[in-house]
Amino acid sequence: MTAQLIDGNALSKQLRIQVAARTLALKAKGVTPGLAVVLVGDNPASQVYVRNKVKACEDAGLHSVLEKYEANMTEADLLARVEGLNQDPGIHGILVQLPLPAHMDAQKVIEAISPAKDVDGFHIASAGALMTGMPGFWPCTPYGCMKMLESIGYDLKGKHAVVIGRSNIVGKPMALMLLQKNATVTICHSATPDLKAMTLQADVIVVAVGKRNVLTADMVKPGAVVLDVGMNRNDEGKLCGDVDFDGVKEVASYITPVPGGVGPMTITMLLVNTLEAAETAAN
Repeated sequence: MTAQLIDGNALSKQLRIQVAARTLALKAKGVTPGLAVVLVGDNPASQVYVRNKVKACEDAGLHSVLEKYEANMTEADLLARVEGLNQDPGIHGILVQLPLPAHMDAQKVIEAISPAKDVDGFHIASAGALMTGMPGFWPCTPYGCMKMLESIGYDLKGKHAVVIGRSNIVGKPMALMLLQKNATVTICHSATPDLKAMTLQADVIVVAVGKRNVLTADMVKPGAVVLDVGMNRNDEGKLCGDVDFDGVKEVASYITPVPGGVGPMTITMLLVNTLEAAETAAN
């Protein structure tokens, strides 16, 4: 058995067509969804991410503002700028690109963003809403993973899902989203004594640790669904995930590739969150 690919590029295109149509409908009411992206410093990876986010917005008909600041900007100045964007009626979503320079408290900056504009889903209010099942913005990467499972018609009810990784950005929110869909969820991490024993029980495995070959074929139950959130480079310098793709695809029923899997979905869900923030503001 060779796994079917869950194509993030193709699914993203479908969802972005829907976003563009809903954006047009909103524009007809006089509201253009607006996203402000704030970049502090000159981290090369962040510059690429930010450029992709701005382009995706423009392609879908959203209004986007990119604000770049020097790495020596003070935390007070950044907090003041965030507050200015909170007050701007033309901006519905605010994204402060992480990581921030070392002299800034990233959590303090995130908490300064209005929960109504927290389209990254990192605010403590958004995390609380997810945990309690209340309306709020879901973090974009795990939200994209859920859309991928939905796209293959996968019913999570009663399934055992194993999440490898416990970050606030992917691992923890991913576990809560799976739980909301009635999966039985196990979270594994660097202190899990026998990772293989856990993953062999899993119907769904989400890997998000940022380390190559964390999941190999001998760790996967035949027919499991594998979502690879990792982004690494192999010995030849090519992009790869956290999963030994060539091995695991011979055991799994579905698998996401890297690149072209979860990555495009992250930006797409950012557009969805920004659009929904604008629709809420318009109503």
